[in-house]
Order: sequence, then structure tokens, then C-alpha cells
Amino acid sequence: MKLSQFNFDLPNELIAEHPVAQRDQARLMVVNRKTGEISHHVFTEILDFYDEGDVMVFNNTRVFPALLYGNKEKTGARIEVFLLRELSAENKFWDVLVEPARKIRIGNKLYFGDDDSLVAEVIDNTTSRGRTLRFLYDGPHDEFKEALYALGHTPLPPYIKREPEPRDIEDYQCIFAEVEGAVVAPGAGLHFSRELLTRLEIKGIKRANITIHSGLGVFREIDVEDLTKHRMDSEQMEASLELVATVNEAKDSGRQVCAVGTSVLRAISTAESMGGHMKTYSGWTNKFIFPPYDFNVCSSLLTNFHMPYSTMLMMVAAFGGYSLVMKAYEEAVSNKYRFGAYGDAMLIL
Repeated sequence: MKLSQFNFDLPNELIAEHPVAQRDQARLMVVNRKTGEISHHVFTEILDFYDEGDVMVFNNTRVFPALLYGNKEKTGARIEVFLLRELSAENKFWDVLVEPARKIRIGNKLYFGDDDSLVAEVIDNTTSRGRTLRFLYDGPHDEFKEALYALGHTPLPPYIKREPEPRDIEDYQCIFAEVEGAVVAPGAGLHFSRELLTRLEIKGIKRANITIHSGLGVFREIDVEDLTKHRMDSEQMEASLELVATVNEAKDSGRQVCAVGTSVLRAISTAESMGGHMKTYSGWTNKFIFPPYDFNVCSSLLTNFHMPYSTMLMMVAAFGGYSLVMKAYEEAVSNKYRFGAYGDAMLIL
């Protein structure tokens, strides 16, 4: 497959800037791989496609407030700092992206907060945009993290062209989020309300959690036409013994296993073992999935509608079949489905 095969005409007005008022009231397109049928629903109707004993696997990663606005020493220039990951809790080192990068050099100090209550020093250049910061804070680590996050904003995806708002703190977080570490929310999981999760439980549909901390690499532009030459950024993940036992039992019983989101699909594929089963896994994955690809664990995929040329679209096309998925996307545009993390959902059976 070539990069150019994943382009489609997406009007800007179909990119959702805000979510629907109620999480579970988004639209849901259902795509049947066997029949090619495409049908249209409300998200709460997802229950109609699963039965007792089926398993839904959720990504329980928690998004942290990774976006900071600071000022450079002496000049006072406004600098945007995007926290990627903590490198050392003891030394308070963080891997970050900075904009505008050309203004930031090793040794520069950045000040955060209205009263400059938090100070960081640039100690390393990691990429053209990336830097390593050392935060100059004398208190205990928990106190430092609390002060840091109090100054942070919700890291909205780059295709949302507005500043983060207070409501994004709750909106851009799955209600089942537990394990802190992501800067990208699992979009498919955002549709689940507490009421809907309760209805899943009542129906006997099992919930299982996998952890994969999605990073900005999912939004990085692919700059090669030949997809075999693209390399994904690595993301940390954890597939527990409890998850593996639940999924493998469902597989052995002939039940459905649904990946709630492309991040889950990628993590499960990383932890796949022989015979369509899973094995425990703790570490990093840079798995890049595009057509053709054989999925042996998951029987269905719940996902949102993704941007042209995106690695998420490529993964969806690998699962649903390239022609059928691109046909579904064409129908989604004509029916004015909403795209992106705050948009509508697609279920591929």
C-alpha cells in the first residue's frame, strides 16, 4: 500500500471541535465485513451487537495536562512546552517539545505561572523541536507533579484549531482512565458513559483493560510514499495476566473480542501469541499496521473517524479491508459524520 491511497476529501467543518453534549449520544456507523453492509445508529445501540460472554478491551491510560505556556528568561518570549514523558523523577528531567524551537537553546531558563512559580532549565537538545528540561524545584516529587500539572492544559489533537477550555479536562478523558501516561486520549473510549458501562455489565459483556500510553507519534506526518519505510514512535504498554486470561477464555469459547480503539488493536497485536491467543507483555511497541494484515485475536473494532493519511486510518483499513473502509469513509462524509477524537464512531464487525 502507498501513502497516497489514504487520502480523501474531508471538509474542515466535519472535524469535531467539541464533543456531543452526552458521551453516548454520538452517531455510530456499523460496517459488516462479511456482507459489506453499512448501517447507521446511535452509539448506545452498540449493545445490540454483543452478547453475554463477549469481551470489550479498553485502553485505561490516563491523559495528563501536558501543554504548558511559559516565558523565556530576559526576553519574556512566550514558549509553548509540550510534556512528552518524565525521564527521571529524582532529577525532575522531562522530555518535551518546544515551540518556537529556534528560540530555545541549552542553558536557557523558562518560567511558568503568573508568578513564575516554576522554573525549568534546558539541558539537552534531543531533536530539532525536542528538548530535555530540568525543573528547578526543591520540594518532594508528589508536590512538584501537583504544581506542574496545575499549570498544564489539556493536550488537544493538532487538528482541533482552538485553545483548550476548562471543559476539555473532563471531555478529553475516558471515564475509566486509571494509569497516567498518555498525551493522546483513546477516542473510541470517550463515547462510553457510566450508564452505558453499567448496561454492558448487566448484559454480561465482559470488560478488560490494556494499557498503552499513546503519544504524539500517532499524529506525526508520514513523509514516505512506501509505507514499509515508515517507522512508528515507540509507546509504552502493559498487557496483564488478568487481561490475557479473559481474552483467551473468550477466544476458546467462540465469543467476540472487541478492540475499543486503534491503540488497543495495536497493543493486542503486539501481545499476540500462537493460535489467536494473547500473552502477557510489558514494555514498548512501535508496531505499524497497514493493509494487508491478519488479525487473529480481535473479531471486531470500535474506532472513530480519522484524518486523511493517518496511521489510525491505515490500521482501520487493515482490519476492515481497504476498499470497504474507504467506501464507508466516503459515506461518512456524505452523511456528515463528525471526524476526530470528539467525533462519531465506527464499529467494524
